[in-house]
Amino acid sequence: MEQNNICDCVAIDNDKVEKVKANTLPNEDITKLSNLFKVLGDNTRMRIITALAQEELCVCDLAVVLNMTKSAVSHQLKKLKDERQVKSRKEGKNVYYSLDDKHIVDIVSRALEHIKHK
Repeated sequence: MEQNNICDCVAIDNDKVEKVKANTLPNEDITKLSNLFKVLGDNTRMRIITALAQEELCVCDLAVVLNMTKSAVSHQLKKLKDERQVKSRKEGKNVYYSLDDKHIVDIVSRALEHIKHK
């Protein structure tokens, strides 16, 4: 027996319901937003983001700042890079990381403002 996942409620304010439905984000955008918050939802990656918001750093410098191994930092940087939150540039033997754009700083700043709000 197949179950319907359709709400059995009747809209109280049809105008509002239709307005919201008309402005609902496409599933692709919802997925991208969810992925962004998943990647930011890790303590280590958030620490990397907040460090890179201050300075461009190489993996070794990030490892020292975070008190982690270079390998562990590299693993987290790959996830951030895959989600286009950080970018890299090579200089000699070193790879330097920075935030991909200022938007991530804005998101983190707003979230910090929210959690500190009383």
